[in-house]
Amino acid sequence: MSDNPVFERIQDYVNKDDVVLFMKGTPIFPQCGFSSVVAQVLNHMRVPYQSYNVLEDFDLREGIKAFSDWPTIPQLYVKGEFVGGCDIVREMFESGELQQLMTEKGVEAA
Repeated sequence: MSDNPVFERIQDYVNKDDVVLFMKGTPIFPQCGFSSVVAQVLNHMRVPYQSYNVLEDFDLREGIKAFSDWPTIPQLYVKGEFVGGCDIVREMFESGELQQLMTEKGVEAA
């Protein structure tokens, strides 16, 4: 995909787990309201996910924005595919689309 080592690391992260959340802080201690909302949605859905705290890694924080061509964090990936940020995830959850996406992608609730 790229000679960029950060892009390669991000690609490894999104390939390794079915559901990946790049966020500010952690699911237990989110450090931004938007990251908190997405973590709460995933926790409510009881979907297992891996999270990466972009505040601990400047290269990751800047790299993920270029990788997805999306300017903000959090960012949610399902089965290697970029889904969106907080507003998109919230709207998809409220409309049932997020649950449908998880089912279609074969992601089971815990």
